Amino acid sequence: MPMVQAGMDKDELVRSHGHILGLRDIDMEIAPGTLQVIMGLSGSGKSTLIRHINRLVEPTSGKLTIGGIDVLALDGSELTEFRRTYTAMVFQKFGLLPHRTVLQNAAYGLEVQNVPARRRRETAMRWLERVGLDGFENKYPDELSGGMQQRVGLARALAVDAPVLLMDEAFSALDPLIRVEMQDVLLGIQEEVRKTIIFITHDLDEALRLGDRIAVLRDGEVVQQGTSEEIVLEPADDYVRRFVREVNRGRFVRVDAVMSSDGAALPPGSGVTVDGAITLEQAARIMAGSGAETADVLGADGAIVGSVSLRRIVSTMIANG
Repeated sequence: MPMVQAGMDKDELVRSHGHILGLRDIDMEIAPGTLQVIMGLSGSGKSTLIRHINRLVEPTSGKLTIGGIDVLALDGSELTEFRRTYTAMVFQKFGLLPHRTVLQNAAYGLEVQNVPARRRRETAMRWLERVGLDGFENKYPDELSGGMQQRVGLARALAVDAPVLLMDEAFSALDPLIRVEMQDVLLGIQEEVRKTIIFITHDLDEALRLGDRIAVLRDGEVVQQGTSEEIVLEPADDYVRRFVREVNRGRFVRVDAVMSSDGAALPPGSGVTVDGAITLEQAARIMAGSGAETADVLGADGAIVGSVSLRRIVSTMIANG
């Protein structure tokens, strides 16, 4: 650790001492009720990072605090209780028990918590219905498609009502269309329950679609943290720039990220208004459909907060990152 702290890099550590540096100088604060995406290429340390949160991987040094709890100070029994009640995990390979029915799998976390059988069943059934598996509760995992199995995994994690949901490449094994469906399910549920979700992915489109904030990892270090707009419009270095180069900016960048709010610089209004929270692609359709070259931008309270031109929207959409 002293050598790493003095600046020894990952490659030199392996060559000199045979040790692998998993994570280095990770400094993150995740707001309650938000969906934090952690992304990077294979080997960047993203799965290692999420597994530190419930101490499936023990950190060599550092500090981890969740809801005022010093997680690294928990002893064996305290850590077990913390994992049962404070965090829930959704795995890439589903992690279902093959000898248990869908309902029994969904209720498994509640069983571990010693919740009475009737309440286990009611709670598990409610979440199975919410993820679209009503009528499949008596099936076994091998009778379900991959997407359906992952819905069971999500229902199981939500049933325990843990405030922190850990999702490690949860949708990576799914076909593209099923993956988008699961993203829709997750976003819909998050609108209702507002869990603190930490979502691991190597797919930038998925990260931009899901994340309130995104952290990009490279070789165990965070190279950039920010909103979707900040990652796409202001990449921190060439590594991030390569990630975002082929992104369809129109699908992810919001109007209020590119509008002008300087009164002196505002283009003349055309009578057309667009919500600042919609994407550039949506705004372009509205403006093109009305023949407007400019539009006033509305804030959350419906008041005009700026203005944007179609030229500005198009130039942002086609700019090369």
